[in-house]
Amino acid sequence: MYDIFIAPFVEFSFMARGLFGALFLALSASAVGVFLVLRRMSLVADSMSHAILPGVALGFLIAGMSMGAMLIGGFLTGILVAVLAGVIARLTSLKEESSFAALYLISLGLGVILVSIRGTNMDLVHVLFGSVLTLDNFNLLTIMVMSSLSVIVLAIIYRPLILDCLDPVFLKAEGGGGHLTHVVFLLLLVTNLLAGFQVLGTLMVVGMMLLPAIAAKFLGKTLIQQLVIAVVLGMVSAYLGMVISFQVDLPASACIILTAGVLYIFALCFGSQGGLFRQLITKRKE
Repeated sequence: MYDIFIAPFVEFSFMARGLFGALFLALSASAVGVFLVLRRMSLVADSMSHAILPGVALGFLIAGMSMGAMLIGGFLTGILVAVLAGVIARLTSLKEESSFAALYLISLGLGVILVSIRGTNMDLVHVLFGSVLTLDNFNLLTIMVMSSLSVIVLAIIYRPLILDCLDPVFLKAEGGGGHLTHVVFLLLLVTNLLAGFQVLGTLMVVGMMLLPAIAAKFLGKTLIQQLVIAVVLGMVSAYLGMVISFQVDLPASACIILTAGVLYIFALCFGSQGGLFRQLITKRKE
């Protein structure tokens, strides 16, 4: 058991760095994901994960595989897409979700082209799917700082964020700054996507946000319970995914997301809060 579950992280420093990076990502991203599900913004998260790609690609073109340059580029692009989606939604009859969808498709195509101009196929795969096993100390520290700040900011806006999710009209009437809360939450979303693209890539980082959060809805009754369960499931997915990846020699990011998917299916079937088997038992009793 030691050789399977512990030895890889003790004997190989790249495995230890990758695990810590994935755990910190799960800490903040899974918590943000709970609010994404509560606000019915799951598709917006998927759109934003693609929207940051052109900025990441521009950072790559300018400075190569520089974490700092790609983070700055991705952050600016994510904010630009969020602002444009909001402007389009206000000036036209198109809903904000549809605006995000249109912009992310454009961003995805542009980002792939930009990476392909200078980079190789391996560079494109690295940006799109991440490489948790190549994290160096600087990248790991960056992820840890961004995740920690995200948790702090989420704690600060926790109460107005809940009100904005459940009763935005009341929050606005009480002067609670609903628009500001929404903007800060979008910034948190972009920050976590940027923190995670180095680990899971721009295409799969949203899986760490949504799969544990959706699974938690079937397991936790209250919001606090769902937050705790989502974070735990995210961390378990990160750990088991890396163990499976090391033992069977498969891509770590894909193993992490698939592990989270298995946990989601388990929660969907056996969860105490509306799981399929619980509903089936309830119907039979009736």
